[in-house]
This record gives sequence, C-alpha cells and structure tokens, in this order.
Amino acid sequence: MPDVRLPDGAVKHFDAPVSVLAVAQSIGPGLAKAALAAKVDGELVDTSYVIARDAALAIVTDKDPEGLEVLRHSTAHLLAYAVKELFPDAQVTIGPVIEDGFYYDFSFKRPFTPEDLAAIETKMAELARRDEPVSRKLMPRDDAVRYFESIGEHYKAEIIASIPANEPISLYSEGAFTDLCRGPHVPSTGRLKVFKLTKLAGAYWRGDSRNEMLQRIYGTAWAKKDDLDAYLHRIEEAEKRDHRKLGRQLDLFHQEDEAPGMVFWHPKGWTLWQQVEQYMRKVYQDNGYQEVRGPMILDLKLWERSGHWENYKENMFTTESEKHHYAIKPMNCPGHVLIFNSGLHSYRELPLRYGEFGYCHRNEASGALHGIMRTRAFTQDDGHIFCSPEQIQSECTAFNQLALSVYKDFGFEDIIIKIALRPDKRMGEDAVWDRAEKALRAALQACGVSWTELPGEGAFYGPKIEYHLKDSLGRSWQCGTMQVDFMMPERLGAEYVAEDNTRKVPVMLHRAIIGSFERFIGILIENYAGALPLWLSPQQVAVLTITDRQAAYAREVAVALNAAGYRAFADLRNEKITYKIREHSLQKLPYQVILGDQELQAQQVAVRTRTGEDLGAMPLETFVSRLDREAKAHR
Repeated sequence: MPDVRLPDGAVKHFDAPVSVLAVAQSIGPGLAKAALAAKVDGELVDTSYVIARDAALAIVTDKDPEGLEVLRHSTAHLLAYAVKELFPDAQVTIGPVIEDGFYYDFSFKRPFTPEDLAAIETKMAELARRDEPVSRKLMPRDDAVRYFESIGEHYKAEIIASIPANEPISLYSEGAFTDLCRGPHVPSTGRLKVFKLTKLAGAYWRGDSRNEMLQRIYGTAWAKKDDLDAYLHRIEEAEKRDHRKLGRQLDLFHQEDEAPGMVFWHPKGWTLWQQVEQYMRKVYQDNGYQEVRGPMILDLKLWERSGHWENYKENMFTTESEKHHYAIKPMNCPGHVLIFNSGLHSYRELPLRYGEFGYCHRNEASGALHGIMRTRAFTQDDGHIFCSPEQIQSECTAFNQLALSVYKDFGFEDIIIKIALRPDKRMGEDAVWDRAEKALRAALQACGVSWTELPGEGAFYGPKIEYHLKDSLGRSWQCGTMQVDFMMPERLGAEYVAEDNTRKVPVMLHRAIIGSFERFIGILIENYAGALPLWLSPQQVAVLTITDRQAAYAREVAVALNAAGYRAFADLRNEKITYKIREHSLQKLPYQVILGDQELQAQQVAVRTRTGEDLGAMPLETFVSRLDREAKAHR
C-alpha cells in the first residue's frame, strides 16, 4: 500500500495503487484540474500513471518549466493529428520540443503553403475544443512495426524497427490519431489552448542529405495568451533585426550561391570588421599574446596525428596535389603546436601565448547554414596558451576576467558561463579528464562566478568553459571558450625543458573570446538592430549641405573630422535636405552634420543624432570633443 510523499513533506497513505490524478484530487479539485503531468521519484510521468509503491510525488502544472515542455510536446502531437485529418496521405515522422516551441516533420507529395498552415492551425483549435482524452498504451516492438506499416506510416515503422526488440513501445492516442512517443502528455486535448504555427522549412530525413527532403512545420505553445503575445512580439522584433536583412540594407555584405556558406564583405562591412579586429589585436598586445600566422592547408597526416581526422573528418574539406593528400584547416591548433615545436622552449618562457586571426573552413551541412552566423568559411580570434599544469588555473582565471571585460566593451554585460564536460567520443584516459575538469572548476571558483555544467558536450580532446552572451532581446549566443587540452601537445610531440632539466609536455589551452568574427559581427548587428555604437559604425558622420553654397565648407568639415580620427564624408548631392536626412537615418549613421548659410557664416556645425535629436549649432571643436567622449566610453 503506497505512501506518497509530497513536496511540502506531507505523506498521504493509500490502501491500494493510486493514479497521479487521484492523488491530486485527494489534495484538492483545483490541483487536479491544473495537473498536466507529475514527477514520481524525479521521473516525469502522465497523470494516469499508477503509483504502486512508496514514492515522492510532485504535481506538474503550467507554472512549472516541465509543464510548459509537456504542453509543447502535446501540441506537436496535436499538429500531427490536424495534418492527418486534413491531409490523410501525409506521413508523420518526428516532432520534438525545441526552445520556445516545437516542430513536426512530414512527408507529403506537394509543398505545404501558408494557406495550408492557416488551415492546420484552425483544425488544431477545433481538435483542442473536442477535449479528447489522451491515452497511453504499450505494444511489443514487432507488433508496433506491423501496426504503423498497416496504416501507411513507413517512417514511424522505420524508427521503431531500429529500437531493440525487447524494449516495449509506448504509443499515445487522441481521437483517431495514434503516435509513437515516450511521453508524458497532457490528459486531454482541451488543455492545449494557446499555440501558434510560425513557419515552414525543409529538413532531410534523419538529418542526412542523401535522404528525402521532408517538410517541417514550426510552432510555439504557451500557458497564457499574454506569454504567446510577448513571444510573437520578440519574434517580430528579431525579424526586423535579422542580420541578413540589415546586411543588405546597410550595404555591409552579401552571400552568393557560387560560394555557399561564405561571405562577400562590402567596403562598409569590411570597415566594421576592421574595427573588431584592431580592437582584438590590441587585446592580444595588452595581455601578453604574440600574434602568429599559420598555413591554411596542412598535410592530412598531421590531422591524423592530432586526432582530428578520426574525430572530425566529416567536417573537413580535403584536397590533393601530386598524389599527396591535404586538409584545409577547420581550426588553428595543430598549426600553433608546429610553431611551438619549431624551437626549444624553457619553463621560464611559459606561459607562452599565441594568437591568430585564423581563417578556417568547415564542411557544414547546407541546411545548417544561416547567413553569417553559421558559415563554412570563417575567421576566429584564436589563441593557444602553452603552459605547465601548475599554471592552468591562473591562466584560466586571467582569461575569464579578460573575456568579461571584452564583452562589456562590446555592450554585453549579461553573461552566462557553462562548463562542457567529457563527451562519449573522446581521446585520453578518465584520469586526465578528471584533472582538466577540476582545473576549470577551480579557475571559475577563483573568479567568484557561478556556472552550470553540460555533461557530454566537451570537445573530443578536452573540457571547456563556454561564454554565452545575452543580447538586447534576451537571446543567448555562445561565443567565447577556454579548453584544457592534455592530449594534442603529446600527440604532436610538443616539449619544454623543465626546471630539473628534463623534457616535459606542456598543457595547451585553446581559447577564443569572440569566436567566429562572422558570427560575432552578425550578433552585433542584431543586438544593436544595425545602429552600432559610434566606435564600431562603418560611417560615423555624414556632412550634409542644404545648397551648393556650402559645398566647400562641407569638404573642410569632413576633412577635419577625418583628421581627428572619425569616419566622415560629405554628401554634396543636389537633393532636398529632408531626403538626405531620411536616407542617412535609414543607414543608421550615428551623426549628421547639417550645413546651411547660417552655419557657413558662423563657421559652426548643426548636429543631429540618428534618433532625430537636434543638438543645435556648435563649433566643430565642441562636436569633436563630444565624439571623443563617446568613442572612448567603451574602454
């Protein structure tokens, strides 16, 4: 007879096995009505789950994070149910929960349209209003395969056939629809009231480009309509900030099918790039890094020795010359080891810090490419520190402080820190991994920062600290990393002369602050909606004339501003001043200097900000002083 222990410590005794829902009803009708699922001894289950032994129970409602996940998972099934009702020939495949929503992939003879999406959403609302019970049953694997084959769901049958024969298959049914799923799910479709289908996309079956292209329908689901409205507003704002759209609008860059996953930087975009690079170069110089440069193509045998070929070859481009095989570098670390190995180093030289703005190529799947955020060719602010084991903690601590300072200069102060721990596919013994993971934890403890841990998400050669930046919309972007690597230096023969005159293998710390330049610039564009801070803006001041009489003075002002270190130009076109102001406002220039006869006569400048604020007329020296204060504020 089970005793059920509740979160507040109270214990309820039952004379027979009891369902989660019955326990909730015994506590109160309000809780029973709100229950979406439950946690029994920490395991998430349906409200129909029967408790037959003593257990700890927590009822899950829409106020719990798990409750929102259950709502979204169940709404994904409701989506599949609606598609099958409207398009019986469509085959369902998989439909997981993702951040802020869910998706479901379908195989269908023609592309879905926006009109189809609206009809599917209407059908989902109709099915939800029916408030049909959602029930679970178990079925032997082979029976489940035959069942789904019999109803023409060949993808589901293929999924089930890949499951071990002795594992029972969990099926969920609502109305006329049955789907494969571990669950849990809401008790009935009537619990699904707040949802929205958001977009259509393509996706290969099992993520393999050799397989059929499926149709993916994305959606979102929430507990309250206010939450849905807030989310849709964020999505709308994110679309306005899309770096691909702003890249074209602001004439920063473009991409072509002739170079998939690569970027053509325009003059203004390259100017922005240079501001980031020169800033990071000064960071190198001020923090003891020596800038180096390695080849882009290296012998395949090097990548085999480093472990990359065994663990990363599917992401590498290769080439051949004179019957010799080479790989285009996906990362810079083996090259930096070769630079280290080119001379004999003493323990007195350690830590030895190399930095490179290294151009890399990775063979990303075409479906994963996303503007300049996910590319096949990219440049990293890549650094490698060769140090002794005793120096790991101090170097990681110093890097943490440096990274946070850099992010602050770029306008990011809400930083989430995580430690990615050993993956299943890895090099080295567990004892080495224990040592590396301990060192990273100790470094962060020394900094007094908090972090979360990500089991299984480290690199194949070592664990890593990850730095996730929150932008102005609250989105999180993983940029910086610090990785402890005991493996690669040994595999590539790196040594230094220790204090006792013996040869020892250095530890290699892989570190990046902004990561991919391309991706970081995309993040900056979206964070600032294209209105970049003065120090980053490709063009900082437009000098506008009202008539031709001010042309010579406008040239003088532009020359003076450039001499003061600012990127200024004179717009002398024979256009109305209102047209010029609007055009440069759309280009999000920080400042416009407007020159008319009054300014010419007084030898002053009338200044307007990109937000439309009129700062009035002032001497040019006063305006330059304002620019100086603003430009230096990030340092």
